[in-house]
Amino acid sequence: MANEKRKIDTNSNTYTILYAVVIVVVVAFLLAFVSSALRSRQEVNVALDKKKQILAALNVRDISDDEVDARYKQMVVSDDIIDEHNQVQQQGTRGGEQAAFKLNSADYKAGRLALYVCDVDGQRKYVIPVYGMGLWGPISGYISINDDKNTIYGAYFNHESETAGLGAEIKDSRDWQRQFAGKQLTKEGVPGIALAVVKKSEVKDATVQCDAVTGATLTSDGVSLMLQECLGKYIEFFNETK
Repeated sequence: MANEKRKIDTNSNTYTILYAVVIVVVVAFLLAFVSSALRSRQEVNVALDKKKQILAALNVRDISDDEVDARYKQMVVSDDIIDEHNQVQQQGTRGGEQAAFKLNSADYKAGRLALYVCDVDGQRKYVIPVYGMGLWGPISGYISINDDKNTIYGAYFNHESETAGLGAEIKDSRDWQRQFAGKQLTKEGVPGIALAVVKKSEVKDATVQCDAVTGATLTSDGVSLMLQECLGKYIEFFNETK
């Protein structure tokens, strides 16, 4: 009949394409909505983890998430941004989250260097972020330094994808991280940063050399190169009072 309603041909190519387009649009909208709804929480978690890592470099560990913000604000006097010539580009603030705290590895490569000025029981410490490459992916960390600007106070390292029990030890082994405490960054007669990670059998100067992770030579080499390259950009800051 002429006035009979036409039925949709669900077997046609047009129907299939339109159906697929509608599904894609709906799914994209839902994903965008969920991402937007969770973004603020994700940013909070990222900031919390960063504060934990900085505190770990200051030998403050095993505290609850609720304690992190308070301890960070108590210990971080300023999150300054400097350049390789030790010139302050942006002054940070106590419990800083607006200056150096916002920087990442791309800023470091561009010459914007993060410097966290900290107070630990009335003693001045400095925390510096480091970035590098391990065997399977990026590695990073934070090094805290005493007021003499040469002696390491503490260290924390992180990785994105290293082998469990081997390269992953740079993050998982506190004993391995603790060995950095007391080491010297520089040594008379050695240009630049003398601090290095070497095989245990090759340690000749324990004041500037740390044992490598057993069975993870490439990751250990990556840590050593990371320290020398990243800390090397702060050499004028280290030499300021020498």
